[in-house]
Amino acid sequence: MTELHPSDLSPPADVGSLTYASAVAELEAILAQLEDDALDVDRLAERVARAAALIRLCRKRIADTRMEVERIVTDLDGADEPLDPAG
Repeated sequence: MTELHPSDLSPPADVGSLTYASAVAELEAILAQLEDDALDVDRLAERVARAAALIRLCRKRIADTRMEVERIVTDLDGADEPLDPAG
């Protein structure tokens, strides 16, 4: 029997359509399930894979937002420079 590597698991559907807040809420729910001893071992890998996909989504959203904020701040810094009347 061949073991599956975690990277062989296809990412869960619909992760990309979630908002950041929805992804965090779902991660919290998955964490609660993982902490509960009643979680079916057959669903454990599925839940961990979903959590990994949600974490990747959240990290990407944070990185994208940071870049956008930096761009906005840079634009503001350029707007504070005095205008050249000849210009």
